[in-house]
Amino acid sequence: MTILIFFIALWYTSLFCQTFFQHRYAAHGAFNMSKRWEKVFFIFTNIAQGSSYMSPRAYAIMHRMHHAYTDTDKDPHSPSFSKNVFAMMWRTRKIYKDVYKGSIKIEPRFLKNLPEWPAFDRWANSTVSRLLWVFIYVAFFVTFAHSPWVYLLLPVVLGMGAFHGAIINWFAHKYGYTNFKLKNTSENLFSVDFLMLGESYHNNHHKHPSSINFGIRWHEFDPIYPVIRFLSWLRIIKIQKTVPVPVLSEEIITLNENK
Repeated sequence: MTILIFFIALWYTSLFCQTFFQHRYAAHGAFNMSKRWEKVFFIFTNIAQGSSYMSPRAYAIMHRMHHAYTDTDKDPHSPSFSKNVFAMMWRTRKIYKDVYKGSIKIEPRFLKNLPEWPAFDRWANSTVSRLLWVFIYVAFFVTFAHSPWVYLLLPVVLGMGAFHGAIINWFAHKYGYTNFKLKNTSENLFSVDFLMLGESYHNNHHKHPSSINFGIRWHEFDPIYPVIRFLSWLRIIKIQKTVPVPVLSEEIITLNENK
């Protein structure tokens, strides 16, 4: 039971950091925060993601490339250019390392207003840091595992961030439904999304990338949206812009009927 609670807690804290800090803030600038709070979220993201920590700067660059080159050979994580989800994850990992290390040329348009903390990123991305997290996770499992079966969760724990990315970048480009006809394969994977904290409303997101609310229709509840509003009320963040989207419109109805 302890392992299961730990797994669920890690799943959602890691996913929160990815969708709130790396995705909506770093990649899309949907809201602003001070450099001090930015560093707080850098640290929290490292704690939440552990061995699968992703540099917010590198993540933002890759995700901006994804939007610019969706479903082309320049897309860092398109299922159209990988034979299976694991091949896509491996390809994405390689591109991430190249982006992080500066091994590939990045267009200037992808480099604006990025969160920067080079010293911390060097530590969090280091082999020593990742191995320390692996040791912590393995030690926790050895201490609290009540059955050999729970060790099946360990690989997911070790690569939590990669698994989250794969669910959206693979399955939300293959399965689901669309609210908008776009020139890409993005889909809304779930009609009600608590599992991925709103990230599975991928078709909506490709239509309105900088919106703080990924939900469109009445049933598409985005659990992170009220959190963003709350943090804005606390003055921890300042909402940059809110893209107006319809709650329900003839356009949405027609597009779904035509699919």
